[in-house]
Amino acid sequence: MGFTTAVRTCLSKYVTFSGRARRSEFWYFALFTFLVGIVSSALDHALGTDEFNEGNGVVGTVTGLALLLPSLAAAARRLHDIGRSGWWQALVYASLPLLFLAPAVGLILFLVSVVLLIVWFCTDSRPDNQYGPNPKAPASPYGDGYGGYGGAYPPPPPYGG
Repeated sequence: MGFTTAVRTCLSKYVTFSGRARRSEFWYFALFTFLVGIVSSALDHALGTDEFNEGNGVVGTVTGLALLLPSLAAAARRLHDIGRSGWWQALVYASLPLLFLAPAVGLILFLVSVVLLIVWFCTDSRPDNQYGPNPKAPASPYGDGYGGYGGAYPPPPPYGG
C-alpha cells in the first residue's frame, strides 16, 4: 500500500475501529499526521497564532483534533492485525496523568507502553484472526473465504450429467 492510498484509507475509515490495518497503512498515516503537524505549526508561526496554547496555535489545534479519531482508529486496526485489542493503545494515554501525579512511575509506565506499542506496530500481520482476514493475504478469484493463510479451497464444479 502506497502513501496516498494509506492516507485515503485511514481518512475514509476515520471512525472504523473494527477490522485490520497493515503496517504500511499505519506507518504511512503516522508519517502523514507528522507532516501535517509540521505544516500546521509553520502556518501557526507565520500567522502569529502559535501563542494560543504554548506552541499549538489555532491551525495546529484544529488539525490535531481533526486527525485524532482517524489516528486512534488506525492504531486500533493495526493492533487488531497482530491479534491484540485496540484498547492496548490506552496504556499510553492512561500513563500521561501519572507523569504529573507520580513522575517516576508515570515516566516508566509511559516509556514501557510506548516501546510495547512500537514493537507491536512493527510486528508483521498474523493469519486470519477474530478481527478479520489477513490484509496481506492474496486476493482470491473465488471471493471471501478462499484466500490467505489456510483458506478453504473452493468447491469443485458440479458434474453435468
